[in-house]
Amino acid sequence: MMFTSINPTTEACIEQVAAFDSRRIEQSLAAAPGASVLWAETPLAERTRLLVSVGERLRVQKETLATLITAEMGKLRAEALAEIDKCAWVCDYYAEHAERMLADELIDTDAARSLVAYQPLGVWLAIMPWNFPFWQVFRCAAPALAAGNPVLLKHASNVPGCALAIERLFREAGAPAGLFQTLLIAGEQAEVLVGDARIRGVSLTGSEAAGRRVAAAAGASIKPSILELGGSDAFVVLADADVEQAATVAAKARFLNGGQSCIAAKRFILVPEIADAFLAAFKAAAEALIPGDPMQPETTLPPLARSDLRDQLHAQVLASLAKGARLVSGGGPLERPGWFYAATVLDQCAPGMPAYHEELFGPVAAIIRARDEADALRLANDSDFGLGGSVWSQDRARGEALARRMQCGCAFVNDMVKSDPRLPFGGIKHSGYGRELGLLGIRGFCNAKTLCIQ
Repeated sequence: MMFTSINPTTEACIEQVAAFDSRRIEQSLAAAPGASVLWAETPLAERTRLLVSVGERLRVQKETLATLITAEMGKLRAEALAEIDKCAWVCDYYAEHAERMLADELIDTDAARSLVAYQPLGVWLAIMPWNFPFWQVFRCAAPALAAGNPVLLKHASNVPGCALAIERLFREAGAPAGLFQTLLIAGEQAEVLVGDARIRGVSLTGSEAAGRRVAAAAGASIKPSILELGGSDAFVVLADADVEQAATVAAKARFLNGGQSCIAAKRFILVPEIADAFLAAFKAAAEALIPGDPMQPETTLPPLARSDLRDQLHAQVLASLAKGARLVSGGGPLERPGWFYAATVLDQCAPGMPAYHEELFGPVAAIIRARDEADALRLANDSDFGLGGSVWSQDRARGEALARRMQCGCAFVNDMVKSDPRLPFGGIKHSGYGRELGLLGIRGFCNAKTLCIQ
């Protein structure tokens, strides 16, 4: 079996990489437990020095690594550079704060001494997607490694170059043998590995379907799992919002990374007072996007990462139109080389349409019109997903009150949803469970052990 890397802008093959055979997989698995014992006993200061070293290499090699991201999955170059910077940031963040986060927590009880100790669990399997091919990995790996756990990476099959580059970065930074390894294996093989006794936990960022399978495998083996799955984030605009500002940020929130983001705003829920004004401004922003080579600075709309993803997105648009959605802008693939799809705006989206219920993983926005503010909240929560959401109001208290009632893992007022190493990140409902980043993120990779001494 070969993993093929194809440039989504030109449709040209970049390289083919052979998948691991059973012998190579076993070699990787066999090396991990020894690395686990060694790394757990390594002083925290040395563990965090590794993260600092990796962060330094990310910054030094930023131009080359960003070019690799753009070539393999089509991200705009400016966004690829920002992704590498963010990976270095998360390394630095846990290097600086891990000591405090992992410190024993003394609890006053009737024992002479009682505490919670945060100890590593062992080898973690990280199953990661292609849309943020470096960030998603580092969001998991930085806290897991700081906590004392080795990481085995199963990356998406269309970004093998990124997967191998990340492994190389850790090797160059002086990581012990077996501590961070990339496994070039298929998704089905990864699900089997979840049940291997040498794997002590699994973190997956991916589709709802993949999450169900991995969660079932982890449950059957009685081991922890962290799932960050799909999202269909609501972007709620209230009557007192700054409409121009909301529309400007809405375009960024929807079309960042070509719309291929779990936390992208996807459902734009508008109250009657501002609906038409917002739609006009948002339509103008969508139509101003410039498709083209993502390596060029003037390009603002990149291709989708794979042809099948474009086909699936178009099928969702056509089905929504057939059920009564109104096409405002865009609506189909662009007639040019590469897997480009027009920036698309659908109005009058309603229950029964894919644009209302399903995740649209690409540059397509669903406009949903609410009767009033209470109805806007109802519509925001009328989703199987619960990753993020945002509310727009010039009254911050009003916005916060609505944001608190949104059924999601992270809610923002007057800003787009985004991840931050300082804050826990994750979802509820079909968007998954568990948290990465922040204090909860590193402790999720630990055994919170109670100790009582009389």
